[in-house]
Amino acid sequence: MTTRTPEELEEKLHYHFKNKELLITALTHSSYANESKTPTLYNERLEFLGDSVLSVVVANYLFHHSTRPEGELSRMRASLVSEDALFQFAQEIDLGSYLRLGRGEELGGGRCRPSVVSDAFEATIAALFLDGGIETARNFILPFITEGKTAEDDHKTALQEVVQKHPDDRLTYTVTGESGPAHDKRFQVTVALNGKALAVGEGRSKKAAEQQAAKAALTKLKQQA
Repeated sequence: MTTRTPEELEEKLHYHFKNKELLITALTHSSYANESKTPTLYNERLEFLGDSVLSVVVANYLFHHSTRPEGELSRMRASLVSEDALFQFAQEIDLGSYLRLGRGEELGGGRCRPSVVSDAFEATIAALFLDGGIETARNFILPFITEGKTAEDDHKTALQEVVQKHPDDRLTYTVTGESGPAHDKRFQVTVALNGKALAVGEGRSKKAAEQQAAKAALTKLKQQA
């Protein structure tokens, strides 16, 4: 697979870096640096910073756009900054196709590996933050967590709240199907109430499929009420 250029990614990000080395480093995996004949920076340090910037931006958004208590806000933040969520966000901009990977990582499917791609997503956030400041980073992050993924769209939490009215009831989520090639997998998840299948959801990640299953379950329960 031919790696796409950082300049192409800049167009997708709607941002042009003053220091392009920041973006190049964000897209560079340690495997590439290890195989390079010259000293090469890679994205692990940027990933560390990006994780913190992402957490602050998400927490600030949830604080101002949801009236839910602290415990629920913490769960929603954890959901939005999870590896599954970040991998889904990264797929929306096809981030995997821009990564610089070592030969072994490339052959091993690194461009489609959630851990590799989600780490690069956090590193990209850090690069934007260092080059353009917190507003630049926020402008990049917010569309991912607000377009169809708002605080009030956490269907799993909403379903759990309904179930908690009956203390003995238990919800379980089970992956019941997978389809598609590695770079475009789709998952099917079944949510069950006390062992009885309640609804099915599909998505490009297990987390997304669980949310869709919970949404379908909520609709079903409302119809039965």
